[in-house]
Amino acid sequence: MSDVTPPGPPPEEAPAPQDATPPPAPPPPGYAPPPPQGYPPPGYAPPPGYAPPPPQGYPPQGYAPPPGYAPPPGYAVGYVYVDPLAKSRLTAGLLGIFLGGFGVHRFYLGYTSIGVLQILVTIATCGIGSLWGMIEGILILTGSGITTDADGRPLRS
Repeated sequence: MSDVTPPGPPPEEAPAPQDATPPPAPPPPGYAPPPPQGYPPPGYAPPPGYAPPPPQGYPPQGYAPPPGYAPPPGYAVGYVYVDPLAKSRLTAGLLGIFLGGFGVHRFYLGYTSIGVLQILVTIATCGIGSLWGMIEGILILTGSGITTDADGRPLRS
């Protein structure tokens, strides 16, 4: 048998089904496929013609000051709050050096029981126990001894 087509009009092709969608059109020349969705892999560079991916994470919060803004005169920049009830390190140290035998620096900082103990040690040792208070006063001044008062507030300089 031979593959000879009979003379006459060409045979009609079967009509396409109604619910078939046409294939997607190819992209115009000069365009690359869109970037992948989600996070780009490390070292990913977008193809030419596409914007870089948005930065990851949350946007910065707050507002930037307007350009040319300067604080008004007398405005304290970098102000640090100082607790008005905080005790002075210098006062406590000097009280410890000069009156440490009587525990005055401990009373000043609110440690009354240790202050009474220092008085008793000074009396019991005929004054030799006052070295305890003097050494504590030096340690307070250097910042390596007592650093807070009885309420837990740090000593101010």
